[in-house]
Amino acid sequence: MNGINDIRRVHPVALSKSSILLAALLTVFGCSDQSDTPAPADSHQIMLDTLKRVHQDSVTEHPFLGIRQLQETRLAVQQADPQTPPEQLSVLHGLYGRELLRMGRTAEAVEQMKRALQLLETSDSPAPETRQQLLYQLGVASLRLGENANCVHCVNGERCLFPIRDRGLHDDPAGSEAAIGFLQQALALDPTDLRSRWLLNIAAMTLGRHPEGISEQHRIPSTPPNSAESPVGAFINRAEEMGLDQAGWAGGIAVDDFDGDLDLDIFMSSWTTDGQLHYFRNEGDGTFSNQTEAAGLTGITGGLNILHADYDNDDDLDLLVLRGAWLGEHGLHPNSLLQNLGNGRFQDVTFSAGLADRNYPTQTAVWDDFDLDGDLDLFVGNENYVTQLYENEGNGHFQDVAIQTRANLTGFVKGCTSGDFNGDGYPDIYVTRLQGPNSLLRNNGDFTFTDVARKTGVTGPHNAFATWFWDLNNDGHLDLYTGSYEWGIQHIAADFLGQPAQTEPDALYLGQPDGSLRFGTQQLQYPRVTQPMGANFGDIDNDGFLDVALGTGYVDYEGLMPNLLLHNQRGQAFADITTDSRTGHLQKGHGMAFADLDHDGDQDLIAVMGGWFAGDSFRRAVFDNPGCGNQSITLRLRGVHSNRYGVGCRVKATFRSQDGQDRTIFRWMNTGGSFGSAPLRMHLGIESATSVSTLEVWWPLSKTRQTFHDIAAGSHVEVQEDSSELQIDALPQMQFPQRKQPG
Repeated sequence: MNGINDIRRVHPVALSKSSILLAALLTVFGCSDQSDTPAPADSHQIMLDTLKRVHQDSVTEHPFLGIRQLQETRLAVQQADPQTPPEQLSVLHGLYGRELLRMGRTAEAVEQMKRALQLLETSDSPAPETRQQLLYQLGVASLRLGENANCVHCVNGERCLFPIRDRGLHDDPAGSEAAIGFLQQALALDPTDLRSRWLLNIAAMTLGRHPEGISEQHRIPSTPPNSAESPVGAFINRAEEMGLDQAGWAGGIAVDDFDGDLDLDIFMSSWTTDGQLHYFRNEGDGTFSNQTEAAGLTGITGGLNILHADYDNDDDLDLLVLRGAWLGEHGLHPNSLLQNLGNGRFQDVTFSAGLADRNYPTQTAVWDDFDLDGDLDLFVGNENYVTQLYENEGNGHFQDVAIQTRANLTGFVKGCTSGDFNGDGYPDIYVTRLQGPNSLLRNNGDFTFTDVARKTGVTGPHNAFATWFWDLNNDGHLDLYTGSYEWGIQHIAADFLGQPAQTEPDALYLGQPDGSLRFGTQQLQYPRVTQPMGANFGDIDNDGFLDVALGTGYVDYEGLMPNLLLHNQRGQAFADITTDSRTGHLQKGHGMAFADLDHDGDQDLIAVMGGWFAGDSFRRAVFDNPGCGNQSITLRLRGVHSNRYGVGCRVKATFRSQDGQDRTIFRWMNTGGSFGSAPLRMHLGIESATSVSTLEVWWPLSKTRQTFHDIAAGSHVEVQEDSSELQIDALPQMQFPQRKQPG
């Protein structure tokens, strides 16, 4: 697929008029007037009924999950005139094969594509381009057939880790064997086709035949030119042992302490209309139990992205589920605000909270206290519909004030983040778009915004997706990351071959003392081609510098590329440590989060894997960080005047570095990237230091600065606004279950 026009062509969903009418009626009923809003319990039932109706219609109408297109294509094949030219019959069978592949009927898809190839070859003069494309599609389908037989249901945690080796090799070689044959034929017709070349190398890897089994002219290295060693060695995917390897499609992740026992729990979603949201409780022994039903969440489905916050300041964390992305006018599904009741249960309060007045397709939002009144407001970025800024009225209800605050943007918005980029004490908003300039909404301090992206020079990349504010070099000024999303595995192949990049690079904008931002991607030697969807940052080696995890891919089955782990070289450069860290999962990466799940002092990486199509599901991954001996402390904030979890607060930590010099690091409290919601528990890596000599916390609302001294390494600290005392909590270290043998 090529660009936004193809996305819009492939992603339309034709919900029935009855479902659209029902959704409209429910919206009016639920939110027409605050005095008439349903009680929270009624709001929950309204959402369940709405989601049920959306799914019922999708069974037949949905372009990815429904069967209508498959039925229509099959009927066209059956009714084709036998006298139809072979080329046209070939096209029909090829289309039918692709529809079968979309639905996960992979073996049937391969047979239909073979039939299409046979028909084409009976033609008097078959077009070489058409034959080459059919061979390529057969290679893709056959490779997926091999994945279904060997990887999708495998629980050893190593299948699809790039480069594929050892226990990642396929036991059943049939699918990859066939793929190799088809892709070699495709390359014979077009030796310049980097897509076929890339997948040929992957297929050979699955059988242990790379590189020697690939001719030199078609060989691609198993590591990119800038590959480096991991400072912590190889991670281990322990999702199966921990009870977190559930299969699913593209979706989001939120990691935090949702039940108040100090252990980190996990929410995971799938975008499909029947994709049940799952809540996994940390049992404190290195395993997780699925508490979805007990939490009252059965029937809460869908959500390409999720993020958490304490919107009602009641000291427990709530969840926002975002729906309708990529579906255009047919993705007008309500989002879900799930209120944490504090007793292990949640209820959907979307309609009663006023968040369903206008429903637009989205997968991105950000919580922050934009008006500095002590509670969290919500900015929602929508796709070809106006953005929304919901002011938190402090009584459980929200009002959309985007127009009066001048936060009403248009365009195909894919990411948004907040941060005080110019240091004036007010949170600003950055918004990314596909096929258009990005926006930087400067908070004017009076709850209005001005777009200063052009003036500041941060409008690119012009096909952008994931984004966040952070301080990548610890100079005390917020920097900005923006991911480029010009997809295609041919770009990945070219990157591995050292050929010139044909895509825009990700943007790293460096914050300056005067409040401006300067483009710094090249000087930081950042990888040239990434194509990230899910993305987040954390400190894997506790050196005090923030590293990057990127979940890569795109909707097509062919989009097999390693997810990326990039090590921050003390704020001077980024090194690609994907290969050595064994985190380069080939399946589509979406929600990503760094979190210390086992309380051993280092951050693990949790990733939601899985694609868009019905036949492209995959298991989630949890990469256990082996650690390197460096120390850390963790920090929780408790607002009194400010929002309860201190979102937007600035933290400065000083410690004695391994070279004997005092070092400072800076952090801002947030959940990280725009596609992955990490804990509101700040992780501060302090190298080999035995203590933090000085910890400073700055609260934007009260304009107060707290200072604490001599905090021992390994401490879990809670700071309450206006308090002069620290609370130190004991977090018992857990032991992840060991991998089962054999797998």
